[in-house]
Amino acid sequence: MISIALLFAMACFGLGLLMNLWRIARGPTSADRILALDTMVINVIALLVLFGLRHGTGMYYEAAMMVAMVGFVSTVAYCRFVLRGDIIE
Repeated sequence: MISIALLFAMACFGLGLLMNLWRIARGPTSADRILALDTMVINVIALLVLFGLRHGTGMYYEAAMMVAMVGFVSTVAYCRFVLRGDIIE
């Protein structure tokens, strides 16, 4: 039963990733694109955790932590670039 729930959850997060890609490609403003990119990072983290549960290994959890750190830094850097035009002051 848990395998069916994991497959359903992976399919839902995969569909969410596709919707985020559509929003990145067709977003009318840069704020929409930034928000879609940040949501995409969250969906990738969720997929990595689900893969870790499915395969029973801790490697996917470490990868999820790395993606979370890089995703946070990239979102902050991109927002600073959009607002100020420069990342490093």
